[in-house]
Amino acid sequence: MDDNGDDKEATTTVVVTGAAGYTGSCVVRELQAEHPDWTIKGLDNYYLGTVRSVEGVAVDHVDIRDRARLESVLSDADAVVHLAAISGVDDCAENPDLTYETNVIGTANITNWCRQTGAGLIFPLSMAIVGDPQTFPITIDHPRQPMNWYGRTKVIGERIIESMASDRFPAHLVLKSNLYGVHRSGGQIVTKDTVIQRFVEKALAGEDLTVYEPGTQARNYVHVVDTARAYVRSVESVLNERRENETGVKKYEIAGQNAPSVLDIAGLIQEIAVDRGIDVGLKRIENPRNETLVSEFDVDTSKAHDILEWKPQQELAPSIREMFEQLA
Repeated sequence: MDDNGDDKEATTTVVVTGAAGYTGSCVVRELQAEHPDWTIKGLDNYYLGTVRSVEGVAVDHVDIRDRARLESVLSDADAVVHLAAISGVDDCAENPDLTYETNVIGTANITNWCRQTGAGLIFPLSMAIVGDPQTFPITIDHPRQPMNWYGRTKVIGERIIESMASDRFPAHLVLKSNLYGVHRSGGQIVTKDTVIQRFVEKALAGEDLTVYEPGTQARNYVHVVDTARAYVRSVESVLNERRENETGVKKYEIAGQNAPSVLDIAGLIQEIAVDRGIDVGLKRIENPRNETLVSEFDVDTSKAHDILEWKPQQELAPSIREMFEQLA
């Protein structure tokens, strides 16, 4: 309580950029559920996002490249969960200027505002920043060796925040692994085009699953709901740091419990399909992609446990079964 007896908790305002998208809409929903007394604002330019409102929170049409408009909407924010980005590797390669303007200039606009006001910032880093890792488990301290334009812009964003947060505002930088899963926001099912979702959709259509050789390449997958829960914990933590006048960045990783290979995932989906009376074949083809082909992809999430008291709850098999139900 402040000197006037007002409850500061009730006046907390959190802004989520990219709120019309896959992760952002889930974060808005989880924030609303965990903190119904907070004011949650959602922003998106609807480049790809489709969710217009989440649990009564309207997603405002705001482009983070428009600095004046952005700062007007952010005016009363205590923390920003900055998820807006051009993230598809192919999209970034085909639209390099848009990617730079959004991922770098847009991030700089938000970071500069946080520096002026002291608002907390949460910013996700992609596994694209570490490129082709040679040692495991992966941590936030791995060398930055991005293999594509998307990863390069995220590294630049990281450097901007590191530099500008020092002595001015608290920020969390989150190295997240590959997302998967479905969730419901704004009355609609929200999905993301991932290898798991593509396999489930093919299985539901009775089509063969196509696996790029060698098939042993592994990835770590974390459910979108677990990821959203981590962002909620991060907001809580960064708000506390702000109250304690702490500044600078904290970094941690969020990831799932396992790192299955593509063949492991295909086999699991085949089993689930059989349980549903669907016979699905598997074929291997030459790999046309320049991608990491390691057979392990473990991620150390101990920092998230220590900083946020967070750990993943969603397990792969039941989550894929849920996807079958939701996408059927």
